[in-house]
Formats: sequence, C-alpha cells, structure tokens
Amino acid sequence: MVQKNKISSNGKGVHWPTLNTVIMVEDTFKKMNESVISIAELKRKLPRQVNHITLMVILEYLEKSGKIAVGLRGISWVYTDRKTLQELIKKGTEI
Repeated sequence: MVQKNKISSNGKGVHWPTLNTVIMVEDTFKKMNESVISIAELKRKLPRQVNHITLMVILEYLEKSGKIAVGLRGISWVYTDRKTLQELIKKGTEI
C-alpha cells in the first residue's frame, strides 16, 4: 500500500496535483514495458519532475480508483479501458 499522507488541518505540507500531472503519471504507466516498477524508477521515467509528496497523493488516488496495484515488489498498472476489454472478450472463448 502506498504510504498515507499526513495532511494538517490547514492543508499546508501537501502538494495537491493538477489534472495534467495525474494524466502524465497515468500515461507513463500505460507506456512502460515493465510489469512492475518501483517509485524511484517511476520518477526517472516521468517526462517532468514531480514532488515526492505530490506523487504519493497521485499514487494513492490511482490505487483507490483501481488503476494500479501496489505490492512488495513495486507498482503495476492494472486498469483496462472498456474498448480494450471488449476486444479481448471478442477474441476469447466462451465457457
């Protein structure tokens, strides 16, 4: 599980991500060749530098929304869009 953020009552200390930053992280996951990636490797693959706390907020959101799975070995992109899923169902064998 991604480390939980400690948010103070006034919101200071937390860097809230913009939508563009969240999309950039999602796109990086979608384009990667590896099935599992560490946070350090993810930071290196991102096209722009992202604050560590901001990245943790994004990863927490992606985990809660079911787009990534976090394990002992790293992080994996597990989300499949509906179009891809429909194509796989058409190619599959009915049981």
